[in-house]
Amino acid sequence: MTFSDLNLNKPLLNALNDLGYQYPTTIQAKAFSVIMSGRDVCGIAQTGTGKTFAYLLPCLRQWQFAKDRFPQILIMVPTRELVVQVVDEVKKLTTYMNTVVIGAYGGANIKTQIAEIYTGVDVVVATPGRLFDLILNGALKLKALKKLVIDEVDEMLNLGFRHQLTNILDLLPAKRQSLLFSATISDDVEKLMQVFFNNPIRIDAVPVGTPLENIVQTAYHVPNFNTKVNLLKLLLSNDATLTKVLVFASTKQMVDDIHQQLYNKFSDQIGVIHSNKSQNYRFNSVEQFKNGTYRVLIATDIIARGIDISEVTHVINFDTPEIPETYIHRIGRTGRIDKQGISITFITKKEKESKKKIESLMKYKIKLLPLPNDLEISEVLTQDEMPKINMKTIQIKNPKIDLENSAFHEKKEKNKKVNMKVTRADQMKLKYGKPKTRGQKKK
Repeated sequence: MTFSDLNLNKPLLNALNDLGYQYPTTIQAKAFSVIMSGRDVCGIAQTGTGKTFAYLLPCLRQWQFAKDRFPQILIMVPTRELVVQVVDEVKKLTTYMNTVVIGAYGGANIKTQIAEIYTGVDVVVATPGRLFDLILNGALKLKALKKLVIDEVDEMLNLGFRHQLTNILDLLPAKRQSLLFSATISDDVEKLMQVFFNNPIRIDAVPVGTPLENIVQTAYHVPNFNTKVNLLKLLLSNDATLTKVLVFASTKQMVDDIHQQLYNKFSDQIGVIHSNKSQNYRFNSVEQFKNGTYRVLIATDIIARGIDISEVTHVINFDTPEIPETYIHRIGRTGRIDKQGISITFITKKEKESKKKIESLMKYKIKLLPLPNDLEISEVLTQDEMPKINMKTIQIKNPKIDLENSAFHEKKEKNKKVNMKVTRADQMKLKYGKPKTRGQKKK
């Protein structure tokens, strides 16, 4: 099947031809006719399988020009990076259409975004927090809304957008088509669909635990953090095929620690991205990684969901994710668009159980490689790796005092008066038996 076999109009087909796309992915082919029918949809597909075009193509196919220019399509995504990416994808597809799209997210000037909305907009892409602000202050009118898309909804809930998300859904017109796309569907997402969706059709492009065929999955058993750093340095120095490498770590502190360890040797080749970095810093890091300025990008899992970086040769899991689905999302950054990719996972003794869970979900055995002979095994442990010594807490009871047989007696009454303030008037009265005054002042 090609895109020409779908019921697409000429502007969209021309745009796809300019982009060099001829064949729809599985999720795009399955979702197109269902979305065109007007039914609510829940689409499940792994990262890197073309979910964005899967909902954009039918939505833009049914978009119609209107003079009032109120938004007809609303797309909610969890992160500002994903807002920028989806806006870019909409612009690519609407090259031959008179469609206006804006992106709205926190951290940017809301007045600028309001001004753009007032000039007229057809498609709005936004994070839930900023979208809720725009709706509440009356800047964004949604009376003409026809299609709602929620992309990566499970990640939205994980990031704490549950309150804003439910409030926004309550404010939207009842007569609308609702589309939900994600890599995983949790119980919370199921509950959300039961309340706000109208009998949605479920589309599974690929079972959640299926390993991507274009990715060669390998792993090393590594004793500790510092040996992992040494192994990463060795691979980057000796393997010329590692030309575009995503290194994932579970925490922001770990990302910064890895960057600090690699900086002296690879200072001009490495970028960092996590939520503590400023908006411009994050955008610049991703952009420099995309254009090849950076050879390595060290990131938390925020980048594993949604940011489209093509031609990533390797994904390195510096730590083994505790949640198996997170592993799927990470490695899905490579092996995209029918290109071969490689994933490498560093596994400590504590992380072996996580590896088993990942393999159980995928029904696939990750290949273990022997450690390189010239790898320096570090004996230095981090604070978290130090063995914990559990000391038994002994409760010491205070001895009981036998008041009857002890040399204890009540204080005399005069001695009980402590820290009492005595005024001069009281002193004079005590001395002379009557109040004593200084007398009247002389005029």
